[in-house]
Amino acid sequence: MELTNTSAIVTGGASGLGEATVRRLHKEGVKVTIFDLKEEQTKAKAEEIGCTYSVGDVSNEQDVYKAVAVAAEQAPLRIAINCAGIGWAQRTVDKNGNPHDLGAFETIIRVNLIGSFNILRIAGSAISKTEPLEDGERGVMVNTASVAAFDGQIGQIAYSASKGGIVGMTLPAARDLSAVGIRVLTIAPGLMDTPLLGLLPEEQRQALGNGVLFPKRLGLPKEYAELVFEMVRNSYLNGETVRLDGGLRMPPK
Repeated sequence: MELTNTSAIVTGGASGLGEATVRRLHKEGVKVTIFDLKEEQTKAKAEEIGCTYSVGDVSNEQDVYKAVAVAAEQAPLRIAINCAGIGWAQRTVDKNGNPHDLGAFETIIRVNLIGSFNILRIAGSAISKTEPLEDGERGVMVNTASVAAFDGQIGQIAYSASKGGIVGMTLPAARDLSAVGIRVLTIAPGLMDTPLLGLLPEEQRQALGNGVLFPKRLGLPKEYAELVFEMVRNSYLNGETVRLDGGLRMPPK
């Protein structure tokens, strides 16, 4: 896809996988808008990189409309990347017989799954109104699932459900949006070296990396960003979920 005079919105773009994606697209001349939750961090990152930003919650309809409008003001919006997400660990029923917290499950679904759908529908609507490019293509949308969608571990039922839902949306969304020339793809990362894992002691980080088939290390945010860029660039990629995990298959715990 032609990237000249193109804008993009990246949710969760102030850190981790999202930040790496913002930097990669910005490097290619794309006018990127960071959409993230914390104003101070989001503003600082946007100023550092040299792009625009909007602050809000991906699961809030009005926040998403506002962010998409900011992105569309920069240039025709053709790229939407969903990196925003949160995690939670709790068994369906714990060892003492206590049930999983329903509010926590609902929150994970709201942010990870409904938030991704919110971007799909609202950014998709904006992209559908742009002028078509070669082959009638108007844009591309990339969601972020997780290997937990396939290899959910003990205590990951909420997180796995949310990420499995994202995988499940990929093909029907691609089919829905094909009518207006928009491609939809999903990346399912494995163990990535994000700020969350950065909180762990180095010994634990090394042990996690050693569990990867090859190369035996954590994945790098820049590797995720490179895959996003290839998905954006290659117009024949569509309707697919791609694992980015070094061949990792997660054990039960």
